[in-house]
Parts: sequence; C-alpha cells; structure tokens
Amino acid sequence: MAIGRQVMIHEGPGGTFESMWVGDVGGGAKPGLLLFPNILGTKEWDFAKAEELAALGYTVLVADLYGQGKRGTSMESGMSLMKEISDDRTVLRIRLLDALATLRGLPAVDASRLGAIGFCFGGSVVLDLARDGADLKAVVSFHGVLTTKSPTSEGQVKAAVLVLTGADDPLAPPDQVLGFADEMRSAKVRDWQIEIFGNALHGFTNPSADGSIMRAALHDPRADRRAWASMRRLLEEVFGDGA
Repeated sequence: MAIGRQVMIHEGPGGTFESMWVGDVGGGAKPGLLLFPNILGTKEWDFAKAEELAALGYTVLVADLYGQGKRGTSMESGMSLMKEISDDRTVLRIRLLDALATLRGLPAVDASRLGAIGFCFGGSVVLDLARDGADLKAVVSFHGVLTTKSPTSEGQVKAAVLVLTGADDPLAPPDQVLGFADEMRSAKVRDWQIEIFGNALHGFTNPSADGSIMRAALHDPRADRRAWASMRRLLEEVFGDGA
C-alpha cells in the first residue's frame, strides 16, 4: 500500500474550497471517511491523522469548511472563522452536505460505505450530519460540543454514533452529556455510545495541546490512545471486512 495525498480544489457553496484527499495511491475503491478539523481549519495534523486512517484501509477527505486560504492561526482567528458558518446553521448544513457529496464522488471511494470523524468543532459537526439524517454508516466525535439548537427527531439518524469526551471538558460538562443521551433516547436512535475518559480535558487527542492556547485544552496520551482504539473498533464493525 502506498499512501499519498492530493490537494483538491473544488467549488462549493460560498466559493472555492481546498480539501485534501488521502488514500492508497492506485488502490481500488475503499470505505470513505470525512475528517473535519478543529476551529483552526485543515492543517498538517489533520493530514497526518488521515494518513493513519488510510493505512487502515480507508479513503479520507480532510474537509475544508471555511474556504480556500481561510485558516485560523490563533484561537481568536479560528473562533471568528467558525462563527462565520456556525452562526448560520443553513450555511453550515449546506457546506457539510457538499463535503459529503465531494467524498461520495471520489473514484477511490465505495459510496455505499461512508463515515465521518471530527475533532473539537469537527466533532460537533459530525453529530450535526448524523442528526440531519446523512447517509453515513458511522460518525465519531472526538471532544466535540454536544448541544444543539436543532435536536434530531425519531427515524432521522442512520449512522452509528460514537461520542468520545473528557470527564473534565468544560465544553461538554456532565449535564450536556446527559442531555445528549436524552436526545438520542427521545429520537430512538438505534446505535449510539458515549465514552467518558476520566481526568481528560478538552482537546485530549492533540499532542500540541498544552494549555497555552486554551487553558481547558490539554493532551492526555491515555485518553487519546483509548479513544482512537474505540473509533477503530466501531469502523471495523460497521464497514465489515472491506477496510
């Protein structure tokens, strides 16, 4: 297997976007995964994560939601970019669905087997995709915000849902974790799980999270390792022997 990257410039709702394709160069169609980054937008860390997924047998699209050339360089600039699209849920929804359509159209993707994972802001938007009834086999949220102004309804969620959160994450406090569980129950979602990692804060999967940019964000190697293993188990289960 030869893992490669290819920059993908594509027109979408609101302008031009620059995503990254990562997969087995010359390989056949494989299960496709969307990877949604944190509030800073696409960057090397996300591409490296996509390569880890590609090595497991997936074709990955690291999705650009902000637009070509729009990337956060600090917490402040990242928050500004996030607010541009998250304040208008219609804009965000359209861009999420466009990213999914872009993944589905890739020749190295088995369009019948699609999933999505995300980190922080990305962890929130994969839940939005699931709530909206996107045709996905699985979504995995790493330390994402769990609240929503548009809870899902019965019969909407098609994906298996896995939430991976830190017990001490102030962006997903216990009452919001319980609220998410109540939302899943009320909508009679068939397959959902929440894993809570003790003593873990926000951003626990990111080795560069040392509390200097965001006080509540701190890498936790144990939670990071266990969360990735949980994601792998779910994806292997829902995609069968093709990954």
